Amino acid sequence: MPNPRQSGLLAHITSLPSPHGIGDLGDAAYAFANRLHQTHQQLWQVLPTGPTGPSGSPYSSRSTFAGNPMLISLTPLLDDGLLTDGDVAPLRNLPTERVDYPAVLKHKTAALTTAFERFDTRTMGAQQADLSRFRIRHADWLADYTLYEALREAHGNTPWTEWPAPLARYESDAVAEARHIHARACRKHAYWQFLFFQQWQALHAYCRQRDIQFFGDLPIYVAHDSADVWAHQDLFRLDDDGQPTAVAGVPPDYFSPNGQRWDNPLYRWDRMADNDFAWWTRRLRHAFNQVDLLRLDHFRGFDQYWAVPAHADTAVDGYWEDGPGAPFFEHLQETLGSLPIVAEDLGDITDSVYELRDQFDFPGMAVLQFAFETDASNIFLPHNYRPNTVAYTGTHDNNTLRGWWSDDATAKEQRAAHRYLDLDHAPSLVHAAHRALWASTAERVVLPLQDLLELPSGARMNTPGTTTGNWQWRFAPTALDRAAFDRLSDWTLAYGRATPHNRFAQMDR
Repeated sequence: MPNPRQSGLLAHITSLPSPHGIGDLGDAAYAFANRLHQTHQQLWQVLPTGPTGPSGSPYSSRSTFAGNPMLISLTPLLDDGLLTDGDVAPLRNLPTERVDYPAVLKHKTAALTTAFERFDTRTMGAQQADLSRFRIRHADWLADYTLYEALREAHGNTPWTEWPAPLARYESDAVAEARHIHARACRKHAYWQFLFFQQWQALHAYCRQRDIQFFGDLPIYVAHDSADVWAHQDLFRLDDDGQPTAVAGVPPDYFSPNGQRWDNPLYRWDRMADNDFAWWTRRLRHAFNQVDLLRLDHFRGFDQYWAVPAHADTAVDGYWEDGPGAPFFEHLQETLGSLPIVAEDLGDITDSVYELRDQFDFPGMAVLQFAFETDASNIFLPHNYRPNTVAYTGTHDNNTLRGWWSDDATAKEQRAAHRYLDLDHAPSLVHAAHRALWASTAERVVLPLQDLLELPSGARMNTPGTTTGNWQWRFAPTALDRAAFDRLSDWTLAYGRATPHNRFAQMDR
């Protein structure tokens, strides 16, 4: 019987070591999985894995279905003779401590293009047959995605709204002609997706054999310049030119007097409901095939969402609209069965959001950095956790715990944390915080790797509201040898979070 108490680490694929400028699905991913297994962890949480642009933001992807080709390990392509050492030499000269996204995009795209050209000249073999089957099996999203990427390349990487009108409007005759004209480019992008999912599924299977669950992340909204919006314009609030009439965001609050105006177009939930939420059903079915547990970002938006007029410069002029609510999740349950969803329920949350979460028994989230702002009733303090909770020191949007303490925490928060965590008798803030989470009643605990390694602010993954310097952090291979992993193993055994066959392992060293 599975252990209901679990723990794990948050480490995005891009953060893994590799010789090619960015973390990938190669040897370092397997080494990390081995370290999780050795320390009795059951969860490996990652950020969204879709194709990204020069900013590297995994929350702004050109497809909600596709994988990011930049995460493909090049080692198998070298072993197979599809690449030479000379082909990857520019990547070997890139920084190892951070991701230089523009450089990675330039040089890795060139290497992957070379690999495809060599692959495509080979006589029909097992891999070509596998690629053909892959394209048929995933045709419901892959055909549009590969054509979108091919057309984007053909039009100088401009957004789809700037393409010739018949293509921009996704007119059937123009699309059919484009599929013929750009057949080889479509095949190239299909090949890259084939490689990504081949490597992803192999790593996923390896983790499952070691009782490690992949914990994925799905943004509620999709980017305007994406294959999803281009091929399904009727499902989004767009004008006749394909531009959004309203975009997503959040209202003003104490921290953001103008609110936040996002560029994501809003859904036509009425049309989606009329179509039995077919697009969302396919989206979640696809996601559940890739991961074992899925964080649903901005869960609040399924209850009510903040709609911002597209002409508005800020979110101040936005207004609340009702989301799809319970009927949406009821349909998903009827169609897909069990929904392994974690509701991202952070921020300004109303009772109706909690009611929607609890109606479907979705776990919520708790962040320790938010625990010391008020008093002992704060829901983010470990003694107040609901069992059906995933507890964190911080998420990808937070500072590291050490950085929070030194740079962000107020004097009041420091006093409260000092008292609550009994820091006079603890080796450090980080040790005390981790032990408090592992000992809590939260059924799941996930620690950002940066916090396990006790790293300062420079290692944070993202600073919301900024556009540079994010998503770049990487760790060195030697990080996996640090004593912190021994402590992680001890906490996991001591507080009953190990896999069943490890729960009674010898805890003495």
